[in-house]
Amino acid sequence: MKYSFYAALMLSLISYIFYKSIIMFLVLLPFCFLYPKIKKKDLITERKRRLLTEFKEAIMILSSLLNAGYSLENSVKESLVELRLLYEKDNLIIKEFEYICQLIYMNISVERAFDDLAYRSRCEDIRSFAKVLRIAKRSGGELESIIAHTVGVIGDKVRIKEEIITMTAAKRFEQKVMNIFPLLIVLYIDLSSPGFFNIMYTTIIGRVCMSFGLAVYLLAIYISKRLLNIEV
Repeated sequence: MKYSFYAALMLSLISYIFYKSIIMFLVLLPFCFLYPKIKKKDLITERKRRLLTEFKEAIMILSSLLNAGYSLENSVKESLVELRLLYEKDNLIIKEFEYICQLIYMNISVERAFDDLAYRSRCEDIRSFAKVLRIAKRSGGELESIIAHTVGVIGDKVRIKEEIITMTAAKRFEQKVMNIFPLLIVLYIDLSSPGFFNIMYTTIIGRVCMSFGLAVYLLAIYISKRLLNIEV
């Protein structure tokens, strides 16, 4: 409901600037209910990024405890204690590790618990860690060194992602400003010089030009968003 309301406000502004027509606003109003689905993808991406960043810290703690001589099960339990000192109790990783500890208490193997986390999170790095953990437990190899190497690889990858986000933060802010700037320019001219754009709203050619301008405007927003969406 919140994002539908935001979309309705934005649509009212677009309808006024490009068409000055209540009828067009009512015609386009159903599209407001599509915006929450688009926004949902962004929220999922952000949630995955936050979970992965916290997961990196968790497995680093887990690896250090394994190297200190703890068993895998006890390492997970002790990791939860350390995570509670780092994060607030409602953080994603704390909830996930609490759930993993509950599964271990129910005699479910650690590998299956991390497999469950990988399946639910749909994060490639978490899935890779769970797969390596399962293979290492089955093969009976040097669990500590295998986990330490995996943690190092995942940590480097997550660190690169965080650096990219930090380096592009200014550009992302500029993108948000530039998205709204053209609308503000047209709105300013229209309010400061009444009637300046009347021909664009009262003739067929004018309406076609405004519709074309709207299409180009939306395309520019889409392209700018894709350019800053850098995958590692």
